[in-house]
Amino acid sequence: MLEEKFDFYSPSNVSLKDIDKNLKDSLTVMTRLDEVTQKHSQNVANLVTRICQYMRENNQFTIHCMIAGYIHDLGKLFIPPEIISKNGPLTEQEYAIVKSHTTLGYEYCMKDMYLRPYSDGPWYHHESLNGTGYPRGLKKSDIPYSAQVIRVADEYDALVTKRSYKTHVNISETLKDLIKDTKPAKPLVALDQLKQNERLGKLNPKPLKAMFKCVIDDILYEISCVMNYTDYLNSQIKRLEQIKNYKRKRDAAKRPEQKDYFQAGMTMLFQNGENEFNYLTVLEEYRGALVVREQRIKDLYNEIKIIKKLKV
Repeated sequence: MLEEKFDFYSPSNVSLKDIDKNLKDSLTVMTRLDEVTQKHSQNVANLVTRICQYMRENNQFTIHCMIAGYIHDLGKLFIPPEIISKNGPLTEQEYAIVKSHTTLGYEYCMKDMYLRPYSDGPWYHHESLNGTGYPRGLKKSDIPYSAQVIRVADEYDALVTKRSYKTHVNISETLKDLIKDTKPAKPLVALDQLKQNERLGKLNPKPLKAMFKCVIDDILYEISCVMNYTDYLNSQIKRLEQIKNYKRKRDAAKRPEQKDYFQAGMTMLFQNGENEFNYLTVLEEYRGALVVREQRIKDLYNEIKIIKKLKV
């Protein structure tokens, strides 16, 4: 059976093909990161680009955010691999080491004249509007807007990865968790900051709203991929039902030449190890797969309805 495939994120509309060659060369440092961090970096760059487009930001700012988002986790290159890839929970000491990737990434960028303009990605992407982030506990007015956009994309993709989403069904639960991060929480900041930040959460709601539109686009993209797969399943079911029809006619035929004709038709339609003794099992597998995909399409459309009702 042909496998169903789709990328979780629909493609970005902005390309790096026109950026400076020296910057391209500097960006190759990202290939030294582990595979998971590389993929996460690409996802964040994709999301940041699309968020900016939905917010109608100009092309210069959008490209800046895309590059800064792409290198936001650059500092993880200098974190011990055994900590980056650890399966269980981190100790306090290990977590402190991981948190240093913001500073390490910033310092690396400052040593490279081509990456220096994009150091806001590594340096600020874990800062929170309410002052509870790191490495410096900055407040909203001190955090570059580009980093506020990157923070939204970064947190979303981190949750998607952690929860091992293979489909957008139930993705609204993750979006609800992100909405909570735009709301004021029990304060963890110093008393002199409380009054200034009492109405702020961790995330900026404006790029989060824009990201909801990106997620809906991704759901529609998944729906189109699933529909393409259902077309394939229907074609296979039709083929196997034709075999079943030929077999019925062959078994009912009286003359040898008629039996040979329908047998030849069956043989011509068999694929990939199918034969007269197993094709009905294959047919039922295709029918079962079709039911699952048709239900997923319904669930995905329902997910869009849920997302459109969410309030940020």
